Amino acid sequence: MTMEERQSFYTQKGYQLRDHPAVTGAMEDYLEMICRQARAEGYARVGWLARRLNVRPSSASRMVGQLRALGLVSFERYGIVRPTEAGRKLGDYLLYRHDLLHRFFRWVNGTQDELEQVEQVEHYINETTLRNLEALMERLGAPH
Repeated sequence: MTMEERQSFYTQKGYQLRDHPAVTGAMEDYLEMICRQARAEGYARVGWLARRLNVRPSSASRMVGQLRALGLVSFERYGIVRPTEAGRKLGDYLLYRHDLLHRFFRWVNGTQDELEQVEQVEHYINETTLRNLEALMERLGAPH
């Protein structure tokens, strides 16, 4: 990417497509939830995913198909979804990002739950900023 392209202004969608052309914010939400459930149960099911994300099973199934096409999940009989190695690696980062932001917003706002704010912000923060935020929280003694 040229310096001129880096300094150009884009719409929010334009920034997402420029930086992560294959994986959208919605895909990240699905993969994060799949990986969260896979950590607990070893797999997720399409029906469970639809209920957790408040979408129709047909929408969840379509998104799982897109994630499968990108090589991020395997989709087996009876609606069983498992992250692939690549999906697990990305999912681990997505869960780290989510958990760190949730911890940060609870700390800053003195609350117990900041889920909605995290869900709205998490797709727009880059890894460098996230790592620096974590280091700052550690220096300032934020609780784990």
